[in-house]
Amino acid sequence: MAAHEPVPSATSASRQAILEFLLFGWKQVQACVFAGSFLAALVLSRFIPLGPLPRYDFILLAALSIQAVLLLLRVETLAEAAVLMVFHLLGLGLEWFKTQPHIGSWSYPEPAVTKLGAVPLYSGFMYAAVASYMCQSWRLLRLRLTGYPPHWLSLLLSAAIYANFFTHHWIGDFRWWLIVAVIVVFARTRVQFTVRQRERSMPLVLSFALIGFFVWVAENMATFFGAWVYPNQQHAWAFVSAGKISSWALLVIVTFILVADLKHVREGEKTVTRERPA
Repeated sequence: MAAHEPVPSATSASRQAILEFLLFGWKQVQACVFAGSFLAALVLSRFIPLGPLPRYDFILLAALSIQAVLLLLRVETLAEAAVLMVFHLLGLGLEWFKTQPHIGSWSYPEPAVTKLGAVPLYSGFMYAAVASYMCQSWRLLRLRLTGYPPHWLSLLLSAAIYANFFTHHWIGDFRWWLIVAVIVVFARTRVQFTVRQRERSMPLVLSFALIGFFVWVAENMATFFGAWVYPNQQHAWAFVSAGKISSWALLVIVTFILVADLKHVREGEKTVTRERPA
């Protein structure tokens, strides 16, 4: 380093690190715009008078309104809204199956006009909210993947994970084998993100675990306010089992893989590459 170049002090470096951390947090808040608004509507539905309107129907109307506002304000694009609809449908399929009487994984005890069997239509938006977070994060943090596996392999893995949510009721739960497969397949994959100017990176598998954990935290809030009820919450609310973190992490993986592959199709290899990370 030349003698005339200033040497950054430890205080200055700490200040910059704190600033970057706060900015990262703010961008995470922005990325959660749909998920946060949806959760707020769910909570408010417990406290505001709805008259003859069933609560689940109110939540559905709120979710549709939030989606419309985000489109009008161009916070989300039509292409992203289409992605969210895909996840809404995938989520509804899973919800319909899990609430069947002979399965009984959870239930929606309140009445509603907009119910498909035992499932309120708003429930699909809970899955769409995860996809919305990923789409927003991709843009806000300028995400880029390196060391990504072949797309046919990632899609095959996501299909196996989604199928396991159904088949484990009959042929056994292979989630831990699938988690091992995820670690192996994505061992070299890193997600590059930019908060300010400097690009940083982290192992993609770690991001799966972190997002799964925070979705589990949100799930505890949602069940506390009666979004749905697990069997052990029939008489009084209780914390959702920590084992659900692995379920959410797997669902996050399915969502991320599909979003990543859609980004690959739309934008090409500039955001999803197979180059070896430095």
